[in-house]
Amino acid sequence: MHGVRASSSSLLLRLLLLLAVLLGLAGVPAQAADRAVAGPFKVLALYNGTWDAAHISFVKEANEWFPRQAAANGFTYTASNNWDLLANGGVNAYQVVLFLDDLPQTAAQRSGFEQYMRSGGAWMGFHVSAFTTNASGWSWYHDQFLGSGNFKSNTWGPTSAVLRVEDRTHPATKNLPATFASSVSEWYSWSNDLRQNPDIKILASIDQISFPVGTDPDQTWYSGYYPILWTNTKYRMLYANFGHNAMDYSTNTPLSSTFASETQNRFVLDGLKWLGGATDTQPPTGPISETAWYTLRNTGNGTCVDARGAATANGTAIQQYACNGTAAQQYQFRSTDSGYLRITSRGNPQQVVDVTDRSTADGAPLQLWSYGGGQNQQWRPVQQADGGYHFVARHSGRCLNAAATAADSVQLTQRTCDDSPAQSFRLTAQP
Repeated sequence: MHGVRASSSSLLLRLLLLLAVLLGLAGVPAQAADRAVAGPFKVLALYNGTWDAAHISFVKEANEWFPRQAAANGFTYTASNNWDLLANGGVNAYQVVLFLDDLPQTAAQRSGFEQYMRSGGAWMGFHVSAFTTNASGWSWYHDQFLGSGNFKSNTWGPTSAVLRVEDRTHPATKNLPATFASSVSEWYSWSNDLRQNPDIKILASIDQISFPVGTDPDQTWYSGYYPILWTNTKYRMLYANFGHNAMDYSTNTPLSSTFASETQNRFVLDGLKWLGGATDTQPPTGPISETAWYTLRNTGNGTCVDARGAATANGTAIQQYACNGTAAQQYQFRSTDSGYLRITSRGNPQQVVDVTDRSTADGAPLQLWSYGGGQNQQWRPVQQADGGYHFVARHSGRCLNAAATAADSVQLTQRTCDDSPAQSFRLTAQP
């Protein structure tokens, strides 16, 4: 009788296993299911931290910046230089893994990472995490997963670049303007043309306006196509080519910060939320009331946004002027849709801040014009870490921009978003 029971139980177990296989469940490791948890998602950042002062500088500031962002953005952050967490299954406790300045080196680490990704894990890599001159030594990672192949060339010295966002529908890039200025970095190019890989979706590349890129004539890019941000659609992953600070190598003193660009930081945080399974990737917009009237003081030169001559007619120049608290310097923000607002004048609320002639060019002047629903009359406010805002024009992706000097009566313009003080404004509610 005991033998019959055992045989029946064994048959039942086999039937249940067969059913699981047919339903596609048997192949999902327990670890993959464990990573899909409620509450803050867990991020593990792996680093080396022993080679190249510029990479070490990036690791140091990353391990300071990410913990500051964690609570406000719904994740926890653990940094470790123990790459064997990939080999021994330790990585399976985390929903997202970051490679800051290196990549797995041993066969066990590489096998563990591949299994983690194939089992539903998520990854974000920076700069040197894609570097190799021997792609065939780990073809799955360099040729298939990243798609980049071998390192081909680099720029020198490290510089900022204007990046053009090629896909503004992806969760990591949907809150970015059409173009923006990156933080300073050394940039890599690759042996493979990522545009030819059907699995790779390029999210941003160097805009032609950036050339030349570099300061050493022998290591400067003068033309060409260079992808900077991309994803492989077969995996939950993002790669970012930045992560190399400018350095004074004689003293190992950093001369730049990878996290100096608020727009670039928006990509990192929105990308991280997407990787971790968070649903909210909207940029912080802060408590801007739609009933209050505000003055907008420029962070760079201290002047206020002003309607020239306190006029309200179509074509009135929007200029900078010494702050005086008059109605000509008071504006209200009223929602349109998708996070955009029209900026209305207190002198005549039907008049709004408008980009002249719907121009998408750098330097296009701003004016008052009767609101007609045009995208050149709508702005997305993006709150910065210091509490200020920059305002992104809906039609062009460019930012509201003041002059470098505090001279009165200089007309405001739109320019490529660069996170400079000239594009940062502090809002003060008025009676």
